[in-house]
Amino acid sequence: MKNMKKEIDIFFTALMFYTRIPCPSYINHDSEILNKATRYFSLVGWIVGVISFMTFYISSIFFDQSIAVILSLLSGVLITGAFHEDGLADVVDGFGGGWTKQKILEIMKDSRLGTYGVISIFFLFFIKYITLNSLFTNTENWLHILLIFVSYHALARLTSINIVFTSQYSREDMNSKSKPVAKNFGIREIFGVYFFGILPLLCLIYLDFKFSFILIPLSLLYYFSKRYFEKWIEGYTGDCLGAVEQLAECICMLYYLAIWNYI
Repeated sequence: MKNMKKEIDIFFTALMFYTRIPCPSYINHDSEILNKATRYFSLVGWIVGVISFMTFYISSIFFDQSIAVILSLLSGVLITGAFHEDGLADVVDGFGGGWTKQKILEIMKDSRLGTYGVISIFFLFFIKYITLNSLFTNTENWLHILLIFVSYHALARLTSINIVFTSQYSREDMNSKSKPVAKNFGIREIFGVYFFGILPLLCLIYLDFKFSFILIPLSLLYYFSKRYFEKWIEGYTGDCLGAVEQLAECICMLYYLAIWNYI
């Protein structure tokens, strides 16, 4: 019972840190528990994916599909507090406007949003909207749509957190959104992230084996983004993780659309 309660506390800590979903009042940002909360990062993706799906399903009853897609995307933003979208905008601003490690980190830490960041957010949601709207036009199977929502959220988080497992934290002052997940991790964290990250994909693979090839572009995204971050800032920050997560979501959507066109 004690171990079960501890796992529940770790789960709620992950939920509190990565979303705006209300959690029990006794949950706090304990550094030790936050390190362990990494294991549920992909599971949080399940929750965000299910809520986004439910928003799409209910909205599609009353509105046109295009409106339902917009509302589903909006629900994801509200649930996470634009946690990852903010990271993408900061990264584009930082790497677009800075030419040294110090300047890039300084720009990313600035709470103000620059031109590069605004443009990146516009194209991010434009791509997501067009892709999902086209994808759901090609299928009316609600189980497939649910698996699409859950899998792309889970896989994107898995791709992002792999950088934590294989790289080092960049900021010397340790002031970042990624600090709690970047310090320590163990085999349970790695297993948890991979288990919850891959399981929804396995369900899609059961429908058609071609879905398994999504791991190729996601692996390339992980490799080249990690290499790029290490070249310019000698590691990663929380914003970098958010940027990779959002790019991974787009890659999953585009790949699913391509696959659906040929099934």
